[in-house]
Amino acid sequence: MAVDLHLKDITKTFIKDGVKFDAVKRVDLEVKGGELVTFLGPSGCGKTTTLRMVAGFETPSSGRILIDGEDVTDVMVNKREIGFVFQNYALFPHMTIGDNVGYGLRMRSENSADIARKVGEALEMVGLKGAERRYPNQLSGGEQQRVALARVLVMRPKVLLMDEPLSNLDAKLRLHMRTEIRNIQKQLDITCLYVTHDQKEALTMADRIMVMNRGKVEQIGSPFDIYTHPRTLFVADFIGQANAIAGTLSAREGAERGVMKIGERSLTVKLISDAAYAAGDEISLILRPEAVTLREGMEGLLAGTVASAVFSGDRMEYMITLENGAQVSVMENYFPGAARYDNGTAVSLSFNSELTVALPCAAG
Repeated sequence: MAVDLHLKDITKTFIKDGVKFDAVKRVDLEVKGGELVTFLGPSGCGKTTTLRMVAGFETPSSGRILIDGEDVTDVMVNKREIGFVFQNYALFPHMTIGDNVGYGLRMRSENSADIARKVGEALEMVGLKGAERRYPNQLSGGEQQRVALARVLVMRPKVLLMDEPLSNLDAKLRLHMRTEIRNIQKQLDITCLYVTHDQKEALTMADRIMVMNRGKVEQIGSPFDIYTHPRTLFVADFIGQANAIAGTLSAREGAERGVMKIGERSLTVKLISDAAYAAGDEISLILRPEAVTLREGMEGLLAGTVASAVFSGDRMEYMITLENGAQVSVMENYFPGAARYDNGTAVSLSFNSELTVALPCAAG
């Protein structure tokens, strides 16, 4: 049965050149059994340090780590029943694939028959049935990553931790492997934390995403919620492409609605219910390029002029200069007969306000 994991307000403080700094600041996260949560953020944001604390390679300066209700904060690495898949595979080059996968079982003093059976099952699980007698240098990068995964899964860990496991693979293989890893994780119903800086990887693999920035949690939510309703300007900018259109909040209309003025135009926008807004505040409308529909003329929610138009095969990519001078990126799927707008064309921009959000400019 899959186990729950709880990071309770954990902080990690380091000292560099005599100066203290928090690499991770008060991270609180509850992971349900069988859930895959990705830690997403730029380099140095604290995601790997957080993962290493869960594994036991680092000890939190404060806070607690619970696995299935048991406090493991001070438990040794090898007693936590955690599997860790590293970025660089860390396979023993002088050992066969079978010996690599069975290494942990031998250290646990299991008998030879059980080891052979479990190694065979683990390799079959990752699509490498019959590869026991081969060596790492005889395998491709993707196959080596599968071996690294099998070596962890054969130990039947309670929690699976993965630190940028696909970063050394080419784009096509990464796409294939993230599907394979997700399928295996769901098949085994194992609780998993997965570190990545790749937005697509996080969006396509995760049940939930924890976006981090400078050691702090910016937002936790499902891929859909994170993408469509970012809570800070950092999240909006980091996840996919986003236009942040500056304007002023003219008035609030309940907890989640307001009237925003952009240049001479006013439009109703969605607000974050628990954020601090007041009439007269500067706010930013977060508008995804693919959420906009263009029409010739000036009758939409916003209007402007086509500054550039690029055909990229399956879509048209436009840069629109709004009436107030702001630049907005727009992407429209292209098909035979679809409208195309040349440079200098006056266009209107329409979009579903339910799929946008206006954020306080101080956020993020």
